[in-house]
Order: sequence, then C-alpha cells, then structure tokens
Amino acid sequence: MATLARARRVEPEWLDELPAEDPRARRARRDLRLVNAIMGNACIVAGELAPALRAGARIAEIGAGEGDFLVALARSRRLRGRRIRATLVDRQPGESGAAGKALAALGWEAARAQCDAIAWLEAQGEEYDAIVANLFLHHLEPAALARLLALAARRTRLFVACEPRRSAFALAGASLLGALGCNDVTRHDAVVSVRAGFRDREIAALWPPGAGWTIEERARGPFSHAFVARRP
Repeated sequence: MATLARARRVEPEWLDELPAEDPRARRARRDLRLVNAIMGNACIVAGELAPALRAGARIAEIGAGEGDFLVALARSRRLRGRRIRATLVDRQPGESGAAGKALAALGWEAARAQCDAIAWLEAQGEEYDAIVANLFLHHLEPAALARLLALAARRTRLFVACEPRRSAFALAGASLLGALGCNDVTRHDAVVSVRAGFRDREIAALWPPGAGWTIEERARGPFSHAFVARRP
C-alpha cells in the first residue's frame, strides 16, 4: 500500500514521458476524463468563473493537454451558452482537433499555443479575464511554481486552479482506480499526483503579495484542492 509523505513530493509521471501516440498514453488520457469526472473539477472551476466571465471573455488554460477540461467547462451548466475565447497552452501538440470542434459547437473560440507554460506567460503582454489550471500545478517544484504564479498574476485578475488533494483518503482513492478499469499509467500517475498535491495554504504561500488580491484556498470534495486568486 502506498504511503503519504507529510511534505509534497514531486516525481515524474509516466504519461509525461510516453510518446503521445503510445497506446498506453492514449488510454491514460481517456482515463483522465473519468478521473476529472470523479473529482468534479469542471464544476468547481466553472462555479468560480461564472460570476466573472461575460460573453466574449478571454481565458487561457495552462497545461491544457488535449483540451478535454475546457470542453467540460464549456458544457457545464454555469457556463453553457456563453461565447468565450479560449487559449489552450501545452508543450505537446493536440492529438486531434476534436476539442476545438467541440468548443466551436458550444460557441467558444479556441486557439492553441504549443509552449511551456512559464515561457508562454513570460512572452505574453496581454491580459486575460481568467487563467485556469487543472491538475497541472502539482507537476512543479516550489521555485518553478512560484515563478509561474508571479507571471500569471501579471496577466489576469482571476486565477483558478484545481489540483489533487494531498490526503490519506485521496491516496486510498488513487490506489483503487484499477477497479474502475484504469490502466497502469493512470494508476501510477494518480498516486504520484496525490503525493505532489496540496493542502492547507501551500499555493497561497507562493502567490505574490500585495496588489489587492483576495485569496481562497481549500479542499473541495474528497479528492480536490482548489485555489482562487481574485483582484478587483
């Protein structure tokens, strides 16, 4: 049985190292849709975005992967019907245009930026109405995470992240994903993700001080940890 360290422990995840076309990687990406549904992350993030985003708002997702999470946001009850302009930022190219087509069908405009998230934020000079991250921040060591958060704070007035919760209960849940048919990559990465996840105010401690930010950070549901930074 996997054990939980008291401090965050960032380790390589298998999905990040497999070629995109590898069958195990393809299966793991499908498994991630199930994991996100179980965690309820799209509902959590949509609830934070809905009061702030009007039609035509511009949002960016860092670490967007194939774009499945943005599609789930667009389909959520809180954001359905809004015409949002979205940028998907990820180091890997999208495997297909499925997410873009799904977003277009929901009235969203989507553009993809194939770039490291920190490099993309460093290069950007424009502001977004919101920047979101889903199951991405836990990949970063504290110094890199602090750098990313400082850059994001310059580019938006609303930053929302939903990450794994680092708890014994979440670790037990990750260890049981095989019972739901998830493959070896997903089972390994889920445990690694929980060990690298967050609790208490660990993300807030790395957010840049000042500038009138209102910070909320707490557990959401049994498996998720949410961070929200707002500026008037």
